Amino acid sequence: MSKRFTVRNESPSDVQTVSDITTSAFLTNPYSSHTEQLIIASLRRSSALSLSLVAEIGGQVVGHIAFSQVTISDGSTEWYGLGPISVAPALQRRGIGQAMVREGLAILRDRGAKGCVVFGPPKYYQRFGFAATRGLTFVEPPPEHFMALYFGASRPIGEVTYHGAFNVRG
Repeated sequence: MSKRFTVRNESPSDVQTVSDITTSAFLTNPYSSHTEQLIIASLRRSSALSLSLVAEIGGQVVGHIAFSQVTISDGSTEWYGLGPISVAPALQRRGIGQAMVREGLAILRDRGAKGCVVFGPPKYYQRFGFAATRGLTFVEPPPEHFMALYFGASRPIGEVTYHGAFNVRG
């Protein structure tokens, strides 16, 4: 896909569109709890949405990615969790999600983050450098779907906990 879209910071006027896109993107996902839009809203309300980017085409928002800080049991700081990420169903598989991931990770690096974790399909996230690690664990199965991307030499060891917003139920 040619770069007909742009990635930018979310603005207050994007909130409803982000919710709608997130809802529709996960509607038929068999692995979803269908609460992703609620998670984003809860992160936003808690001022825990560390980085919120949207993709737009012709001024219309068509995708969203969220990053929030995670806690690691060894006390390591400046680690983030990627997700949820969503792209309007009609525009998926066109590089929009990849562009948002790459932009978000670049911004985190520039801000001095030490790394990022994600819970998702390995085949998708490995292209960005994420890999399963023995040092970091997450309670959700299966463990091969939990991956980390290190931005420097820091290699924390411990259990990762996402913000409480991820416990929201629909």
